[in-house]
Amino acid sequence: MEHDRARSRAWVLHPDIRSDPDRRDAGPALDEAVALAAALPDLDVIGSDVVRLPKPQPGYLFGSGKIDELKAVFQANEIELVLIDGPVTPVQQRNLEKAWGLKILDRTGLILEIFSDRAATREGVLQVEMAALSYQRTRLVRAWTHLERQRGGLGFVGGPGETQIEADRRAIDDQLVRLRRQLDKVVKTRELHRQARAKVPYPIVALVGYTNAGKSTLFNRLTGAEVMAEDMLFATLDPTMRRIDLPEGPEVILSDTVGFISDLPTELVAAFRATLEEVLAADLIVHVRDITHAETEAQAADVEGILASLGVDEDRPRLEVWNKIDRLDPEARAAVRTRADRDPDVFAISAVSGAGLEALLTEMADRLQGARHETVLHLDFADGRRRAWLFEQDIVQSEEQTEDGFVLTVLWTARQEAEFAAL
Repeated sequence: MEHDRARSRAWVLHPDIRSDPDRRDAGPALDEAVALAAALPDLDVIGSDVVRLPKPQPGYLFGSGKIDELKAVFQANEIELVLIDGPVTPVQQRNLEKAWGLKILDRTGLILEIFSDRAATREGVLQVEMAALSYQRTRLVRAWTHLERQRGGLGFVGGPGETQIEADRRAIDDQLVRLRRQLDKVVKTRELHRQARAKVPYPIVALVGYTNAGKSTLFNRLTGAEVMAEDMLFATLDPTMRRIDLPEGPEVILSDTVGFISDLPTELVAAFRATLEEVLAADLIVHVRDITHAETEAQAADVEGILASLGVDEDRPRLEVWNKIDRLDPEARAAVRTRADRDPDVFAISAVSGAGLEALLTEMADRLQGARHETVLHLDFADGRRRAWLFEQDIVQSEEQTEDGFVLTVLWTARQEAEFAAL
């Protein structure tokens, strides 16, 4: 997506729909929407409102009185773009743009714009393009008059009588196929890199968490890397990996991943699966939470839900890090630390000040001691399936053929050893 870098005056609306079974607390939801908008360098957020609705109006989302009231506000503030924190149908979008005389962007469109602005690697760029096209394809409904036109044809370009909407949809599908082929090549390259890492005796630690929880700040503190770590949603989009030495423990590979968010557009969940594959290979998952956020419990539930949808099993070793305790007053900070101390899997820290990091690193080292160990296996010639599984896991260090079968030296985790034993 191309960006016009002239800054636009924007207004954020959060529709608080009483009939919505997944309704979120309106105040924090609006704050998050404003923070999303602020993550785009193109925008100046001039104002924001919660709009309370019994139920959405099919044609306009809002009632006519509210539309007129908001139009006066937008004109008085010279607003050019309205961001609606929620789904907006193509018909609603067209009608509201006509009524207000300005551009509308819904939550999905906004997140796509941010992802487009942040994507740094070739894989990230391709994934954003695919997500944007999938989103555009869903907007191709009979809501625009130019899409109603019949187009002629020579027979080999869709045939006579094909409507413009069908041609547009087919063009998007063709582009999606091209992007998928390019992405497959990029993913294969990443797979080769991951296979190379699997042969190195370094456990992988994946930092996960809700967007803006402080993962990149913690990553920078532990690695000395200069990953973008601003107080901004989706500051990190592409996984960054660095090797670090744990005190009194093994060397590990630390992976900083894209931040999760509630109601992530379905197009992006699919498109960004590959950027989260590092989590599937992790020996230890460190879930970083902004413990000062009003919705920290709901955010943690969203993260756990996405991990489950990725196929991360519940018994995968994980630690929970309650970050940003430096932002709490002394009494609240003491209370959070007391709560964290009751659970051996929870650590209260400040990635900014470094408070609490020593205990976290010690626990990481304890969990990862012997995370990968070397074993010599003897397999019969008839053991082809188990031998193939070892190679699929990329854990075979060497193999020698004998009269009785194969002698393999493998470097694996306890989890992989248990999976092998169950074959």
